[in-house]
Amino acid sequence: MSKNASKNDNPQRFYLMLPPLDEAGDFPERLADALDRADVACVLAPLAARDEGSAKKIVKALIAVTEPRGVALLIDDASIVARSGADGAHVRVTGETLEKALGAAIEALKPDRIVGAGGLKAKHDAMVAGEFDVDYISFGDPAPDGYTPPIEQTLERVSWWADIFNVPCVAFAPTIADVAALGKAGADFVALRDAIWNDPRGAGDAMSEAQALLDANPAQAGQG
Repeated sequence: MSKNASKNDNPQRFYLMLPPLDEAGDFPERLADALDRADVACVLAPLAARDEGSAKKIVKALIAVTEPRGVALLIDDASIVARSGADGAHVRVTGETLEKALGAAIEALKPDRIVGAGGLKAKHDAMVAGEFDVDYISFGDPAPDGYTPPIEQTLERVSWWADIFNVPCVAFAPTIADVAALGKAGADFVALRDAIWNDPRGAGDAMSEAQALLDANPAQAGQG
């Protein structure tokens, strides 16, 4: 989602995830190439560097790329969003931590910044998260240990959500080929990570292919 995105006035777009970062490295340059080749609404930068000074350096380097392009930059630590200059937080929530974690993030960041919910293992968790003032809920996003739910599960959750709920949903595509099915299923935003950064062609060419697939496979009538 862009900084002012809403479900009703934006087409399906991309949500690009970076791998956990302990420094920016060459990702600003690679990210710029990716953003210039596809319609990316949001970038998530998980922080392996947990000290605030390092986090701020990473965010500053990435915002220099995202901000001029109107792309929102999120991090995964709501407690330092405002001080780092990020546009919002992606909060992984499960079970009993859901309401407490989301409530704290929303109280700290809304309405000026974005708050999204991920790590939702059950449909009930997704429905509870959707009752909060979140900007999106996410299905299939990788866990910190790298585990990713089966694409079949993500597709089923996206189709269910798109048919019933108004809160935008992000759906994670483990491979570029999965973009087509997730687009048809009604995802508002299709998320990509390793499929882009590990592509031997480079991030730009990989995103060009992903954009072509999303454009050719929009949500079915009545979804998204």
